[in-house]
Amino acid sequence: VQLQASGGGLVQPGGSLRLSCAAAGSIFSINVMGWYRQAPGEQRELVATFTSGERTYYQDFVKGRFTISRDNAKNTLYLQMSSLKPEDTAVYYCSAYIKITAASGYRQYWGQGTLVTVSS
Repeated sequence: VQLQASGGGLVQPGGSLRLSCAAAGSIFSINVMGWYRQAPGEQRELVATFTSGERTYYQDFVKGRFTISRDNAKNTLYLQMSSLKPEDTAVYYCSAYIKITAASGYRQYWGQGTLVTVSS
């Protein structure tokens, strides 16, 4: 199982980016999917996530600016980021709890990260 994140890049303050994360491989079921980020010298932190009940949760610092969505048919997670600020600069990681067989438990997988730089 692999999670492939894409969509990062350099954007000016106030700009927008859309991140994607596609899950591929032997997948029986995907449960919780979410986005995290890690700024230089900082710990990885949760940005937004789908909960086990398919509800969304956003950290206060992105509420109203970021939107998380998913396409279950494509096993793909998205993060639409708007009104970006320099403090949003970080490597963004996607995460998913995936079951590879009906009998297996859910295991957390991570994407490789995609760099978002917000700068003028």
